[in-house]
Amino acid sequence: MCDFDLSQALDGPFDYEAVEPESSCSDMTDVEDAIIKLDDGLDLVVSHNPLTMQHMATLLLAVKKMKKSLTRCRQELSDEELCSAIMDSLVEETAVERVENPNTGRKTVTFQRVNSIREYTLCNTSKKDIVCALTELKLHAITLKGGNGDHKVNFKLSRYITNYQRSQIVMLSVSPNLHISCSMKGDTAELTLEECSEKELKLISNDRNMDRFLFYKIEKGIDLNKFESVACSNWYISTSYQEENQAVEMCKVDANTAEPRRDICFKINEKHYSTCH
Repeated sequence: MCDFDLSQALDGPFDYEAVEPESSCSDMTDVEDAIIKLDDGLDLVVSHNPLTMQHMATLLLAVKKMKKSLTRCRQELSDEELCSAIMDSLVEETAVERVENPNTGRKTVTFQRVNSIREYTLCNTSKKDIVCALTELKLHAITLKGGNGDHKVNFKLSRYITNYQRSQIVMLSVSPNLHISCSMKGDTAELTLEECSEKELKLISNDRNMDRFLFYKIEKGIDLNKFESVACSNWYISTSYQEENQAVEMCKVDANTAEPRRDICFKINEKHYSTCH
């Protein structure tokens, strides 16, 4: 019989960190591990512990601790969005470190492309897919009906490394010579599709403003990602929350932003893996 009293947790202060992870109700001999292969040499081990009343109390206290609303625009979130919202409140994001030169305000940084390219499609949290209007070379977010999946843009994400990074850095390409770039125009960052040869982008330096092609890929929650411009700090690739067929634009989000006015989160679906020679 379990000696844990749920009422004690619910009537007390909401400090889920004070709840002990183990109780006399849990029998560790019943634990089962599931191994999920993520990449070469990288496995995810998921332990399934027996569910106890104390575990339920821990979850309730964690939800109570959440500061963000579990709704958006007064509409209920889907199960997937709820799960991501909970994880986003409880899991810290990857911090991005930038080193600046006190004289110029920017330190010269070189970004080296590595031999790893992954191909993805992107959709926002409203499940709008990203398509490309080739006549005007602009990206739009739209809900595709059945049978129109071939209109999705297959983005090639090329990974870059540098000595000054604490988050993954990527370039998003629509075709071998057409890439997303971000540059400041006055007080606003503008997203464009810009042509540049792959050869020129093997080694990128920010002293020639070539870092406009690069983005920090920041994990959010369980399976969502944000893309922050390397050249334009606090500006993120974004889509409209509700309106259809709206352009993909940059959206500024900083410490003073309570909630972004646009959707800056994307779910990425991998298409295939290839190696760059």
